[in-house]
Amino acid sequence: MFTIPTYKQIRVILDTDAACEADDPFAIVHALLSPKLIVKGICAAHFASVGSMERSCEEIKTILAAMEIDVPVFRGQTGPLSRDTAVSEAAAFIAAEAMREDERPLFVLCQGAITNVAKAIEAEPGITERMTIIWIGTHGSAYGPAAFREFNAGNDVEAANYVLQRARKLWLVPADVYTTIHIGIAEIERRIAPCGKIGRHLFENLVRYNNSAEAGWTQGESWSLGDSPAIALAINPGCGHFTMEHAPRVEEDTASSECPENPVIRIYKDVDSRYILEDLIAKLELFAG
Repeated sequence: MFTIPTYKQIRVILDTDAACEADDPFAIVHALLSPKLIVKGICAAHFASVGSMERSCEEIKTILAAMEIDVPVFRGQTGPLSRDTAVSEAAAFIAAEAMREDERPLFVLCQGAITNVAKAIEAEPGITERMTIIWIGTHGSAYGPAAFREFNAGNDVEAANYVLQRARKLWLVPADVYTTIHIGIAEIERRIAPCGKIGRHLFENLVRYNNSAEAGWTQGESWSLGDSPAIALAINPGCGHFTMEHAPRVEEDTASSECPENPVIRIYKDVDSRYILEDLIAKLELFAG
């Protein structure tokens, strides 16, 4: 595997509802295989159902075992911000890593409900100046009625607004952008499944979910690897176009409303889906080879 100069490396924390649907594992693998990203830890996120954080934690461990990679895994909040008042391992770790002195910048890559980050900020408000958050979530600045309930923001609307009101360095990847990372299941079987134990796991895990009753909303033969832009933008912030706007407010139905009192943040308008997918697949092939 190729290397890059150490001064170009960044610290990252992955915050992921890894057992929800099937795209988070692809993003986790992409991060672990990217020389620019020094993965300091992986935080398990809930997805608003009993035991969901624990299931995410187990899926993260399954991925690490398949890759034979050792990275610390932290248990996150067990439910939405107002229901889980204790500071979880994940929230404490995010706060501690943000406050630690290191020349390499810290990015927190959020692939689900943003509860762990909200709890970390609540516990240590000063971290908002010391980390960049990339979040897959919300309808961004598409103001007006929500076309559908956006999953990540909808799993903890309170945490979403807590972070949007306070984060100073936030890159938001809204639903109309993250849903464009289209890949056919046939391509996954042909190009990813042969890539060792982890490639087989990614393929089989996705097919299993795609064939389940919970996946009735999918098209059947394809998937959107919607969490992968969090990783790709940390590697290459220029793989998409963005505007600088006030962070939106998330309404209870996950519709976005204008909120000029919120900080100005980076909101991505598009990303290069083939760059993201090809980078992941090439790294998997190199890893397996």
